Amino acid sequence: MNVLVYAGPGTTTESVKHCIESLRFHLSPYYAVVTVGEKALLNDPWQFKTRALVIPGGADLPYVNTFNGHGNRVITDFVRKGGKYLGFCAGGYYASNRIEFEAGTSMEVSGPRELGFFPGVCKGTAYKGFVYNSHDGAKITRLVSNLPGPSAVYNYYNGGGVFVNASSYRDVEVLAKYTEPVEIDSQMKEELEAAVVYCKVGKGAAILTGTHPEFGASNDGILNDLAEFDNDRKLFMKSLLEKLGLQVNNDFQVPQLTPIHLSSALNPEKIISLTNTLKQNLDFVDNSFEDVNDTFYLHGEDEVVNTSEGTHLKIHTAGLPDGKETPYFNLHKYYGALDQLYKGNNVEGEFGRVIGYGEVVTSTNTLLDKNVRWLKHLPHGMVMTATTQVSGRGRGGNVWINPKGVMAQSVLFRIPAAKAKSIVTLQYVLGLAVIESIFSYGSLDNNGIGYEDLPVKLKWPNDIYALKPEYFTSLDNENPTTVDGTEEKFSKISGALVNSQYLDNQFNIVWGVGINVSNEAPTTSLNLILDKLNQIRQSKNLPPLPPFEHEILLAKIMYTVNQFYSVFEHSGISPFLSLYYKRWFHSHQIVTVTAHGTNRQCKIEGITTDHGLLVVRDTTTGETLELQPDGNSFDIFKGLVYQKS
Repeated sequence: MNVLVYAGPGTTTESVKHCIESLRFHLSPYYAVVTVGEKALLNDPWQFKTRALVIPGGADLPYVNTFNGHGNRVITDFVRKGGKYLGFCAGGYYASNRIEFEAGTSMEVSGPRELGFFPGVCKGTAYKGFVYNSHDGAKITRLVSNLPGPSAVYNYYNGGGVFVNASSYRDVEVLAKYTEPVEIDSQMKEELEAAVVYCKVGKGAAILTGTHPEFGASNDGILNDLAEFDNDRKLFMKSLLEKLGLQVNNDFQVPQLTPIHLSSALNPEKIISLTNTLKQNLDFVDNSFEDVNDTFYLHGEDEVVNTSEGTHLKIHTAGLPDGKETPYFNLHKYYGALDQLYKGNNVEGEFGRVIGYGEVVTSTNTLLDKNVRWLKHLPHGMVMTATTQVSGRGRGGNVWINPKGVMAQSVLFRIPAAKAKSIVTLQYVLGLAVIESIFSYGSLDNNGIGYEDLPVKLKWPNDIYALKPEYFTSLDNENPTTVDGTEEKFSKISGALVNSQYLDNQFNIVWGVGINVSNEAPTTSLNLILDKLNQIRQSKNLPPLPPFEHEILLAKIMYTVNQFYSVFEHSGISPFLSLYYKRWFHSHQIVTVTAHGTNRQCKIEGITTDHGLLVVRDTTTGETLELQPDGNSFDIFKGLVYQKS
């Protein structure tokens, strides 16, 4: 599930940054914390895969201009049906029934607000001196908390409001109060203490704050004053998220980067040649070279790396690191499986023979795709893999931390321009290669037939979804199709991203794919589903199937990609279509195509062989339509195809 942080008009860069950092700190790995723009909130079906919507600090009026009407109806509907809303400062003002900001001054903003999660008035500023887009007038303010944890906490404050008479409203709970007298002129006897409130809204809830509990200590001016109070602030923020009903971790820390081990154990000459090529063609200073995104440092296999600054590459030419150096990925096991697959099938494969593995990296895709100086010298079929990514990349620029148990890798395809006619459909073939590797996982030693019973399916174009274990009850049970009401039965276990760089008259395609092999959150995993399959097998007196291992599954994927690509580069996607349709969700699915304000009921018929467009036929007129995967969003569970603006 997602926690969406709004990053459109009205927000400040600083507020969005602190929101993202704080929420990821407390909510990883249970939720994907990602930013979302105004177009997506207004037009996309985001609410079906979202647990909470967060509106950061900034300015309230742009929120009004953006969301009044349709947008606020969507947000209200999301919360009333069980969603969560978290509003910091301006986001808290905005979700009140009425706002009175700096009344009687040149900065006055007053009037009703449509969301109205807090049924009263939010008045501000609580303390004078506010200046837009500045720390001038900001302060560190003391709050008394009614939540578990420290009773007194200090928060960054910059222009937030007071929730007037909060304790008098039904379904409103005051979570924290200002302790210093607020500086709001009022002729009425009003309760002017509430800094943070909890509001029950239908089946959902909202927490609105006048302060910034999401802002952490830093060397940036007044935020440096938070340092001595920062631990209590984190505990307070954690309690707020728990109060909202979100699952929090215990002191999750962003891990430090580790060295990347480059090797080619089956063909040692490949890694020697690569090292020489890099040294001959790049501008080295001592043992390092600067690329577009990263500075790389080359080290011998026995050299000790004493710093986490930069990207450190350990070159293995004589052997492989032992288990103490790479405890979460056994390179001996990986190469053993790859060798067995290639030799056992008399295949001279290219894919996976050169591998870069890092326990903690920024992003396998970024390391390749965003560093074009070394990219142009890397070999076709090279794979970069990691146990943990601290800046994993997804569609739409989404960035996240993926924890252990999520198998992340990126593979390089070097395709001459003359052979790039059907390159756009490569992503379909690669998605198919992943799912076929899952189904044939046990064939490595001919002792694991049965993985094909796993209830996993392709989502157009290349994501993989699995039936959740609680709905997987029988080998004879036909998997639910993608119709309304089945969303909760499926979880995404694999996503992919394809990037392209055109260098020296050839396309350098970086295919990044993540597979949730053994991690339990935020979705399910292959091994959790396999556990359920083994329970069913046990009831039928069938032996259990061994769990998926990162090393063996990666070797299997590299072998399968090699086989599929050798066909694809000569014949395109056509030879794979029948198998692709067998594995996907969408055969004969009825969907609603929405474009230019009109809806059309259509039946999915397939994809085109040239560009992989989704082919649908209008059930009323018989007209055939072709839809682009990157120009349209496609929600398989809501039966909706809609055109992005």
